[in-house]
Amino acid sequence: MKSARQLRTRHPRLSTINPVSTAGLDACVEDARQAALDNDPGPAEPNRYEPLLGRLEAVRTRLPPLYREAMISPFINTLRQIGEQGFERTLQSDPRREGAAGLMLDIAQAILQQGESFAEAPTDAFEEVVSDLYDGFLSAEDRQGVEPPDRGAIPPLVKWGNPDFGPYTWPVDATSTFGCKAAVVNLPPANARRGLVAWSALGHETAGHDILHADTGLPEELSAALQKSLRPPGHGLDQYWSARIDETASDVMGILNVGPAAGIGLIAYFRGLSAAFGGEARLRSEGPEDDPHPADILRGYLAAETVALLEFTDHNEWSRIISDETDKDLATIVLAGEQVPKDLARQSAGIVAQTLVCYRAKALENHALGEIQNWRDSDERKVNLLRTALRTGGELPDSPAPSPVYAAHAVAAAVTEALADGTNLQPLFERMLAMLNTMHDQNPSWGPLFIAHPGNIARDRVYFRHPASAHEIQPRHTRPLLGKSAQPKKFVAPAKRQAKRIRV
Repeated sequence: MKSARQLRTRHPRLSTINPVSTAGLDACVEDARQAALDNDPGPAEPNRYEPLLGRLEAVRTRLPPLYREAMISPFINTLRQIGEQGFERTLQSDPRREGAAGLMLDIAQAILQQGESFAEAPTDAFEEVVSDLYDGFLSAEDRQGVEPPDRGAIPPLVKWGNPDFGPYTWPVDATSTFGCKAAVVNLPPANARRGLVAWSALGHETAGHDILHADTGLPEELSAALQKSLRPPGHGLDQYWSARIDETASDVMGILNVGPAAGIGLIAYFRGLSAAFGGEARLRSEGPEDDPHPADILRGYLAAETVALLEFTDHNEWSRIISDETDKDLATIVLAGEQVPKDLARQSAGIVAQTLVCYRAKALENHALGEIQNWRDSDERKVNLLRTALRTGGELPDSPAPSPVYAAHAVAAAVTEALADGTNLQPLFERMLAMLNTMHDQNPSWGPLFIAHPGNIARDRVYFRHPASAHEIQPRHTRPLLGKSAQPKKFVAPAKRQAKRIRV
């Protein structure tokens, strides 16, 4: 495993694997704008007690054993414990569905949409991406030397709904309020049909929020590290960034998992949202004090600085592209009411990226996030392989053993291809869904066995036969050809806390 010092080492210039192109960026922004304007709410909320229990019981056997035990059974048990009166009181106490009622209904929707086959192909594709991103941080191979997470060792369930909230997650420390052992991730229903760059935000939700909340004390430790690192620049930047650790660290962790596509995808997505909600198609330079997210412009610079720390050859070129796109939207930067010079804001983003990628956290047994996950040339080769299939409509290609392709590669390939050529976004989106469905059909977690992390299910071979190559392939994940033997994950009941939806 590489040290933080090694992570900062620049690679010698090699041939470009995926040439950097953003010719289709404006088309991606428009696609995101149109998706954001689609107010399809998805399935009606299941807000009647007895019918809901009946539907939950009816779909119990349609989900794999892993989720029957981790989600369906504890959720039904909790509903029976609170009774119809408690159910109605929960709904009445949260009319805007921002707290406990929103959480309760979203857990129900996640179970029912899977069991009743709502939007089956997009839902399976969505679930495969979320499962892969989660497995990327929590499988035994990627967490060598790091204890299993304290809670939430099972990948989240997904659902469609609540377009006004956009992508969001209920982390496991929220869903545990209802006895559940997995998080819930949401996308607006329109993103089942279009809005490709919204899928690049899934790294933020799953590899970010849901992972942060799986290891006890990790957000607090990272927040304290940011405060210490950011004291010298002044302007209250230490408090500003550290108070937004959930969103900040989630941006960084999403890029570690999905690569530069998550960074440039974030810019396209935010521009589309801004245009849809009455503004210009540009990143916002003002960050209000009551917004838990850093200002858009800071998130653009943070993406550029994080990509610069990745291990693949073209990290500097992608970092420059993301930085240049962010600069195009720059206005006067005002953070929590204080004006901050652009150079200082960019400097602070660099410090944040360096700290979060390289800081050795006690909650991770003195390992860094950038050690557990990173983006390498092997990932870029897989993206290039999948881009060809996405362009031509070919079948999911095989990757040379011992390094298979994963859902994160499929999303990165689709986003990178869309950014390079925005003329065929709808066919590209549909081909991505088909590719992800093929992967999902092969995912053992959705079979008859109790498998939390497919990356752990593999034989350890002493030798692999493959052609000699100047660039040795490093596996990003471990499913299904390389990994450690299956290891049991511990479940520690989390402390109860106020239910909170975390948005992108």
